[in-house]
Amino acid sequence: MDDDRLLPAEPGVRAIARELYRHAKDLPLISPHGHVDPAILADDRPFPDPARLIVVPDHYVTRMLASQGVPPAALGVLAVDGTPVETDGRTIWRLLAERWHLFRGTPSRLWIERVLADVFGVGVPLGPATADAVYDAVAERLAGPDFRPRALFERFNLEVLATTESPLSDLGQHAKLAADGWGGPGGRVITTFRPDDLVDLDWPGWAERIDRFGAATFAQFLDRLRQRRYDFIAAGATSSDHGHPTAATLALPPAEAATIFGRALRGRAEPGDAERFRAHMLVEFARMSVDDGLVMQLHPGAVRDHNTALFARHGRDVGGDIPSPTEYVRSLRPLLDEFGTDPRFRIVLYTLDETTFTRELAPLAGGYPAVFLGAPWWFLDSPEGLRRFREAVTETAGFYNTAGFVDDTRAFCSIPVRHDVARRVDAGFLARLVAEHRLPLDEAAETIADLAYHLPKRVYRRTVRNGATG
Repeated sequence: MDDDRLLPAEPGVRAIARELYRHAKDLPLISPHGHVDPAILADDRPFPDPARLIVVPDHYVTRMLASQGVPPAALGVLAVDGTPVETDGRTIWRLLAERWHLFRGTPSRLWIERVLADVFGVGVPLGPATADAVYDAVAERLAGPDFRPRALFERFNLEVLATTESPLSDLGQHAKLAADGWGGPGGRVITTFRPDDLVDLDWPGWAERIDRFGAATFAQFLDRLRQRRYDFIAAGATSSDHGHPTAATLALPPAEAATIFGRALRGRAEPGDAERFRAHMLVEFARMSVDDGLVMQLHPGAVRDHNTALFARHGRDVGGDIPSPTEYVRSLRPLLDEFGTDPRFRIVLYTLDETTFTRELAPLAGGYPAVFLGAPWWFLDSPEGLRRFREAVTETAGFYNTAGFVDDTRAFCSIPVRHDVARRVDAGFLARLVAEHRLPLDEAAETIADLAYHLPKRVYRRTVRNGATG
């Protein structure tokens, strides 16, 4: 019965879902947005111990444990303030196993259980009594050549994996991948242009980073960004990504944008400058996308580093962020007025505020040919979140104004598991449409294959080695 996990409980609908899932199950994985360190694949070294692979880098896991009083330092999370952290993988693993009950009903439990079973072939349930046995079994497999990163990449049936880098990156790992035949345009591991650290005036150290970037004026800043985008395209990039606090866009007069930039460089930014500058830069980046073809992704709505103590001790991206209500209709209008119907422009919208799916995002995707809806992301990346997404947007936006599934993960070994969850959820949703005589079975089969594979290739302009667009 485990083969029916996440499929509908009603026997007749489940039988249809089984048939539909079969059409998507073995399709290659397209991972057009994520945060896997490219060095993992460039160096192809054996993974470290199970804890450093599965626990330490996964802020879904460390966040839950921190909420129950286990400090991240005890889980091996690097501290930026010099606090000693646990370095023994077995000790970290035991902490997870002793508190495994905390993850009941969460996607983290589902992902980890499937990673243990499907990737490592460990069928023993995790818990306090089995912690060492599970740890030893995973560690034994990690020592073998079949569990090196590139071997797993092959086994996962990954066609393409996109990482995410700042314009300040020298893209050295991607150059190494390209030299090995893994990277570059049409390659299997590609980069994504993520300029947040250069456009967010509120991000500590912004002026120093601009100095490193080599831009003394706003005009130089724009020129350097354009140049770097082409460097990223040469490293395989097909998209940019923008993680802003809001979805605000604004077309400022060039002189006003230059004035804000200059004030910030002198350390004299005024209230409101940061939001106006970010909003203006989204329009500038849309203009660049029209010129160079990069698909634009927008990930707004996270209040970063809400947990001040966690940020002070461990820095960014360790689980201290909180979703916030996000407005799209008025916020995006300046950008969409200029580019929303331009056939050269494409933007994929994500949200952490699922109340906007039906009210704002689905109508926007149904009203502008440039707009596509990204999969449920971060706090919404769960079986129930994926179901609610399909229920909320399909009637207005259909299936083909969505962009397929993205895993958005740092946890390399969870990639196939996350995609499998999405495919099972879509099989269940489509099966209900078939059972209710709202969609023929053959069209549902075609649709699930599109959602799993063809749509993300098309939306993200994935190009294969021979130059043909997928």
